Amino acid sequence: MDETSRYAVGLDVGTENVRAVVLSVLKNGEIAVVGYNEGKSAGMRKGMVANLAGPAGAIDKMLGEVEHMCGRDVNSAYATINGSQILSTRTEGMIAVGTVDHEIDGNDLERVEDVAVMGRIPANREVLDVVPLEYAIDGQGGIKDPIGMSGTRLEMRACVISALAPNVENLKKAAETADVAVLKVVPSVVAAARAVLTEKQKENGVAVIDLGGATTSVAVYEEGDLQYVGVVPAGSNNITNDLAIVLAIEPELAEDIKTRFITGNFDSEKSNVIKINHNKIERVFDRREVEEVAKARLEEIFGEVRKKLKAAKYDQRLPEGVVLVGGGAKMRDIEVFAKNVLEASAKVGVPNGLGGVSSDIEKPEYAAAVGLALLAADDGDQIKDVKKSPKKKAKNSSGGGLSFIKKIFSKF
Repeated sequence: MDETSRYAVGLDVGTENVRAVVLSVLKNGEIAVVGYNEGKSAGMRKGMVANLAGPAGAIDKMLGEVEHMCGRDVNSAYATINGSQILSTRTEGMIAVGTVDHEIDGNDLERVEDVAVMGRIPANREVLDVVPLEYAIDGQGGIKDPIGMSGTRLEMRACVISALAPNVENLKKAAETADVAVLKVVPSVVAAARAVLTEKQKENGVAVIDLGGATTSVAVYEEGDLQYVGVVPAGSNNITNDLAIVLAIEPELAEDIKTRFITGNFDSEKSNVIKINHNKIERVFDRREVEEVAKARLEEIFGEVRKKLKAAKYDQRLPEGVVLVGGGAKMRDIEVFAKNVLEASAKVGVPNGLGGVSSDIEKPEYAAAVGLALLAADDGDQIKDVKKSPKKKAKNSSGGGLSFIKKIFSKF
């Protein structure tokens, strides 16, 4: 690889799966995928860490394969966070900046941002991002970038994204136990938006819907900026569980039925029965019963998504419609169902436009991990071009299962 390259890493820690993507970032701006992997998650519940050892072990094992693939040590990354704990809050702030001829600089922006956040975000919440929506100088609004402009009073309207501080800290601890420093925590749907949206879509008005295993997240963009984030505490796993209960079958068979036979177009003509081989035994199910169960749960999930859009005053106000990502977006014709329930245009989004081995991860479930790595590249938060040390113990080598547990107890 080129000696001038640096590496940006995205670590998507979900309830069901953990994924990582490594991007090579050259000085000329070229970006290519050089490493990726996914594995089963553990110790997570509805997007939050339930015990440290579970996600730490999953990250540790999964990253071992990533490091072998790209030939570099992964010691820092941007990571996702999820769950109904995530909130977006509209805030305003105002400061005096000096005399009429005072030119506004970065320090002024930091001050007005502090004022906008102070007292409006509870102490038990950690601010993940402050998105300036509009600035005003001496009463003149509609300003996107006030740097270099003159005035005596600076105002700002912003969208503040926050999460419960203990959950953010536990996510960082889980990654640190696997020898990965988390440089920034980003809501999964916001990370996915970076990978699948165009600037035109963000300007006109669009929503990203991240269909995860245990949660469904929504992010709305308009006029180029993030306007709203909301999370529904239900996902594609709920369909699997419903099928297992109603049909009185094991979850593995229910998952197989869901992925192979359920589509988002429930009105199309299909055979009345579903035949599937499981453990060398042919099982037969009533398709109408299966579809009724899946449809009821999907209607509930997308109904809650629509409530979120209504609360944010964006229901039927998105010219670019909605873009579906996440593992649940792999369901056939899911965009047809989303269009009917949300009454908006809908399509499935995948990361594209990258070099390297990107064709292997042009899938909706990789949108968040790719978006995280792109955000790290945008911010310049990249790891140095250091080759993997042969003396370093592989992350997934034997005995690694105890190493991260020992680290946890060593903290006490």
